[in-house]
Amino acid sequence: MNEPVVLLHGVGLDSSMWDTLVIDGALWLAGREVMALDLPGHGWQPPLRKPTSLSEMADDVARRLPPKAHLVGFSLGALVAQEIAAREPGRVLSLTCVSSVCQRTEAEAAAVARRLEAAREDFAASAEAALERWFPDAGRVPADLVENVRSVLLANDRESYLHAYEVFATGDRDASDALPLITAPTLAITGSEDPGSTPEMTLRLSRSVAGARALVVDGARHMLPLEQPEQLARLIAEFADEAERKMHHASTD
Repeated sequence: MNEPVVLLHGVGLDSSMWDTLVIDGALWLAGREVMALDLPGHGWQPPLRKPTSLSEMADDVARRLPPKAHLVGFSLGALVAQEIAAREPGRVLSLTCVSSVCQRTEAEAAAVARRLEAAREDFAASAEAALERWFPDAGRVPADLVENVRSVLLANDRESYLHAYEVFATGDRDASDALPLITAPTLAITGSEDPGSTPEMTLRLSRSVAGARALVVDGARHMLPLEQPEQLARLIAEFADEAERKMHHASTD
């Protein structure tokens, strides 16, 4: 079948965050169309000028999807992907959630609320703090890629970023209601050292979606598409292949 793969980035980033994965994972993704979309308020999409919701962001992205696709979301993009998969099961052939938050505890919700407030008070300082969380170890990700992320992050329209970050900070509550409605084959992946989208969150996600699979990448942190681009591309491609084989067998039985 070789249906397309659609990639959704995280808050404050844009579709360019997937460039390395597409290049390094070209062997695994060969034969498939790969589309990286900008979330509302990011990249080439118009900036957000009023508060929005996870539902509204999902509506916007769904309008730009192909009729059927394998949906891959990173961080905020994973929450958007979950909402789409719950609403439009016939269009999502498989769902891969990379570094996704899920059902934050009170302490986890308070921590992200503090980061949102810090961004409101001093956007540039909060952006640098995010980079330190994502890339604490020099050399794990090439310096030029880190600088690319810094440039994209700092280039955000401040108002738009804050509206999007509020969805990221609170959207796991809405996504939690959607998870039991997801019927697509689902894979949840995170890094063992991710302090924000923790392995425990990935387990929560896998327990909330029927038949979902959880995978923790040993030694990796939050930015898996940049830390482990080829490995992540392989996992995405293999999961898409497996989902298509199962669909084919089901249709021929």
